[in-house]
Amino acid sequence: MSEKNRDGKRTARERLAVEREKQKAAEKRRRALIVGASVVCVLGLAAVIGVVAANAGKDDGDSAGPVVAPSGARGKDGLAIPVGKESAKSTLTVWEDFRCPACKGFETAYRPVIHELTAAGKLKVEYHLATIIDGNMGGSGSRKAANASACAQDAGKFTAYHDVLFDNQPPEPDDAFAEEDKLIELAGKVDGLDTPAFRACVNDGRHDGWVEKSAAAFREGGFSGTPTVLLDGKNIYQDQSMTPAKLKQMVEAAQG
Repeated sequence: MSEKNRDGKRTARERLAVEREKQKAAEKRRRALIVGASVVCVLGLAAVIGVVAANAGKDDGDSAGPVVAPSGARGKDGLAIPVGKESAKSTLTVWEDFRCPACKGFETAYRPVIHELTAAGKLKVEYHLATIIDGNMGGSGSRKAANASACAQDAGKFTAYHDVLFDNQPPEPDDAFAEEDKLIELAGKVDGLDTPAFRACVNDGRHDGWVEKSAAAFREGGFSGTPTVLLDGKNIYQDQSMTPAKLKQMVEAAQG
């Protein structure tokens, strides 16, 4: 074989190798984009973040009213709803939006282990509520569902009602949670929650101001979307290797 032919074949092989590397890189980027799109409800493009921030949690321009924190709320400005024993060594901070499909996905996957660890006294959870889907999709379901969950907290039934809301989450474009009757209907799935006091709290939007303050804290916190999940201050939801089993292992390891 001539030197020219050998050089030609070698060049062809090199071109083929380069093309294969390009294809691998493109496929890797494609998978990363798919994963990123599927695991988080994002705030939107940078160009419209200001609009989202201005509109999130508001309905037809109505004022959110006075800030009335739900019973037992803790943390800075009383914006965290605590679940679990205060003596637990690990703290999970969860930012969620009741209209966010990725939040429902997180709940479906992680809820059993979170309930297990809180019941065992190993983990306490601080829930913070956001309203980014109201801003992105329009409507007021995120805000009204968050207010209703705060009303459930007043009744000592936040966890059960929180779970019912996610289990019955409507499709993202469907603003079904904007209807107080729907939120009250779902309260019927929680023993003892559907009371005159709860209904009045939901219908009056008693905690709307608190919800808006929580939504503002989310926007100002620099978070990229919901759910945002922090274990002892570390964002674990950005870890692509995170699983419920890994979360359980991390919490149990912290027991010492």
